[in-house]
Amino acid sequence: MATLTPKQREANKLLASKARNIMLRGGSRSGKTFILIRAIIQRAINAPGSRHAIFRFRFNHAKTSVWSDTLPKVLKLCFPDLRVRFDKTDFYVELPNGSQIWIAGLDDKERVEKILGQEYATLYFNESSQIPWGSVETAMSRLAQKCMLAPEIAEVTGRATLALKAYFDCNPPSKLHWSYQMFRAKLKPGTKEALPNPADYAEMLVNPADNVDNLPAEYFDVLASMSAAKRLRFEAGEWASEVNGALWALEDRKAPDGKTMPGLDSLRVASAPELQRIVVAVDPSGTRGDDGGDDIGIVVAGLGVDGHGYILEDATCQMSPEGWGRRAVERYDHHGADRIVGERNFGGDMVRFTVATADKNASFKEVVASRGKAVRAEPISALYEQGRVHHVGDFPDLEDQMCNFTSAGFVGGGSPDRADALVWALTELMLGQSAPAQMFLRKRRATA
Repeated sequence: MATLTPKQREANKLLASKARNIMLRGGSRSGKTFILIRAIIQRAINAPGSRHAIFRFRFNHAKTSVWSDTLPKVLKLCFPDLRVRFDKTDFYVELPNGSQIWIAGLDDKERVEKILGQEYATLYFNESSQIPWGSVETAMSRLAQKCMLAPEIAEVTGRATLALKAYFDCNPPSKLHWSYQMFRAKLKPGTKEALPNPADYAEMLVNPADNVDNLPAEYFDVLASMSAAKRLRFEAGEWASEVNGALWALEDRKAPDGKTMPGLDSLRVASAPELQRIVVAVDPSGTRGDDGGDDIGIVVAGLGVDGHGYILEDATCQMSPEGWGRRAVERYDHHGADRIVGERNFGGDMVRFTVATADKNASFKEVVASRGKAVRAEPISALYEQGRVHHVGDFPDLEDQMCNFTSAGFVGGGSPDRADALVWALTELMLGQSAPAQMFLRKRRATA
């Protein structure tokens, strides 16, 4: 039998507390996933016929990490006498009492629809810093299974049914992320309204130092060699208010010359003025979108008659080329855009073909990445510092990526698909060849 660390025992008590939504956050390799899966198996044992789901954003990652590694390990070390059946077709394990634990990736639309056709007593969002809030919100609608506890458990606990639980874990990203908003600021992600019952949301810090007996000493040398920003996230397990050297920040910053550089919050507006141009920018991933690849960054931006840029929508998605091509055209039509801008990717003409397949009449411009992402992003960052770009509302997933973009590259998880699409959109509107002509026409109209 496995011996839990003192911190894992503390976490186990929190997971069994009255709070319905519980986040274990902290550095990497700290034992968070292990203790959470252990708690889910125990809940499945306690309530015959109950269903539980473990989600990651990518199904391939869920199979590699949870299905093939942590879940079998927890069963072997903590429940050696429990005989379970592994269904390798639908990826769930079934206990002798009929309870099931499903493994899923929220990027697999067909599989998600099948899994979310059922109700669950426990939802666990593993590596939730990688999961968009919209995907979490959709899955949470299925946290609704009413399960009777086994008689011996009901007698001890004094309740007849299994309490519904939503579990989360993450290596904390920036304070813009929905996980910070919900578990630390106690605000609804997106709307930033106060949570109706903040006591229902509990979080706990669990770090590698708390799991030192189960890690090689060399691992701490690896952590020590990381940059300050990554050590804050992967060793200290803290949300970052500002990444060192970030091109964007949420709050205002002082420049070396003493001038104030406005943060994203200062540049936020409720609505845009009259717009002279609108573009939809697409940052393709080069994968089908349903095979574990990166998101397809889709950002809508406009150029106001005041010469400022306005971010209107983050329509980023995880779809097949047919799906994201239709989505880009839908946003083009919805906003009355002038053009769709797409990056030529992997030496092919995929974006042009995909958009033309969705609507051959949509105006399209292909752009080529002759420089690295950070180099392309720096002049756009400068426009923000000049107060010339505004966000029409909140875009937490997009802004989280922006605040993890440094001059040395992107320090967040995955690919900065949303931020890259934003850079393409604003480059086209404010730095592209057509931008000076538009500004000249505007000035002529103003003096006419």
